[in-house]
Amino acid sequence: MADTIDVQVHGQCDPEFAAVRDAFAENFRRRGEIGAAVAVYKDGEKVVDLWGGHKDKARTDPWREDTIVIMNSLAKSMSALCVHILLDRGLVAFDAPVADYWPEFAQAGKDKVLVRHVLSHTCGVIYCDHAYPGSIYDWDGHIRAMELQEPAWEPGTYGAYNSLNIGFLLGEIVRRVTGRTIGTFLREEVTARLGADYNIGLKPDEVARVSDLHKNPNNGFALVAADPTSPLHRTRKAVPPGFYQNDVEIRVREVPSFGGHGNARGMACIYASLAAGGRLDGVEILSPEAVERASQLVWAHDCMMTRRKMRMGYGFMHNESETVPMGSNPAAFGHTGTAGAFAWCDRDRNMSFAYCTNFQREGPGIGPRGASLAVAAGGGPAPTWLT
Repeated sequence: MADTIDVQVHGQCDPEFAAVRDAFAENFRRRGEIGAAVAVYKDGEKVVDLWGGHKDKARTDPWREDTIVIMNSLAKSMSALCVHILLDRGLVAFDAPVADYWPEFAQAGKDKVLVRHVLSHTCGVIYCDHAYPGSIYDWDGHIRAMELQEPAWEPGTYGAYNSLNIGFLLGEIVRRVTGRTIGTFLREEVTARLGADYNIGLKPDEVARVSDLHKNPNNGFALVAADPTSPLHRTRKAVPPGFYQNDVEIRVREVPSFGGHGNARGMACIYASLAAGGRLDGVEILSPEAVERASQLVWAHDCMMTRRKMRMGYGFMHNESETVPMGSNPAAFGHTGTAGAFAWCDRDRNMSFAYCTNFQREGPGIGPRGASLAVAAGGGPAPTWLT
């Protein structure tokens, strides 16, 4: 079906979720959306699958059904999912030191960093002072820099958003244990099995479907990172100069902290499997016991890195109504991306949600476009700043 309200909205939407369609159209009409997609699964069925707008600012190249875009830090949750799979299979132990699998990591006081500390953003390895600009494209070089890094605090004693390193930390655990890169493991064990259009490290035919990301001068994350006094600024030493979100390297190389590309349909599918206890359409990604462990909340406070309240679990953000609203269930969990992508699941309702955009989000938190869609899909209180 299609409807023209300033832009043409394509796809399908169950009448129960008509509010999502309305909010999606409103984002184009009133909130400056350029190109985007939104998807919802309920009880294992895809009930919303909408896309619209354009890939370019001139609005000449339409966003298509198979368009994909960088989803930034949703890659962190996918990297965590890969480690949860290893935990579920008994190949990694939750309370084991990371150095058991990666001996060189024990340097500089990191011998007490446990696997669960990395998953929960409590490991303290948030900086990479020995890295060089662009080391995110050099896996071995960035790994060596993390091996030399001292923790910012006693591992396990404090939580703060691990913006740059967490995907590499989790990815190196996967590589040491399985011999596969994080992107290969994710593709073979999750996305290919579920038929989900999302990957870290793209193939040429996938690169051809990518929409560029358009910079938003009001992107809250970028504004904090630009402040030279902020801890977040210190983490950015390893990123390339300038606006690197459209680099070919971030598309074809594996940058597992914020370099995954996909669309709302693919990410909603992955989270639908978590909503249903680890199984979707007969494909088991995790056991119910593993999903239960992955869904636990670890810390909740004002994060020194992001300068906003966060609720964090083992690789997943948790529902926080003012910054990352995930519906009416406080136990809902998922992840955001600074590009604007947002995904979460509610196990009590067996429901998942995902949104992606090619126009960076505003602040605070997920921004009004993602927040309006999440509230429309899941109910719950709207952020006080959402208009």
